[in-house]
Amino acid sequence: MSIAEIIYAHSRRLPEQAAREALSYIEFLEQRSGARTPTEAEQDDTEAFLAAIAGGLSDDFPDDIADADLRKDVPRQDLD
Repeated sequence: MSIAEIIYAHSRRLPEQAAREALSYIEFLEQRSGARTPTEAEQDDTEAFLAAIAGGLSDDFPDDIADADLRKDVPRQDLD
């Protein structure tokens, strides 16, 4: 069993608050050693951000594009 698996097994037996303290200490050690990776909360924030903007086209995006318009080149109109 690896050290990470042993830590995991021990953390599962802790009450929620103690597990949070252990996580905080592990994050401190990561930061101190320069091996810090994004926390789950940071990853969740990123995923929530991406979910919020996915499909978030502006109001002026044309909504009259049909499937027939896809995959073909159409000359652009002048903006003048």
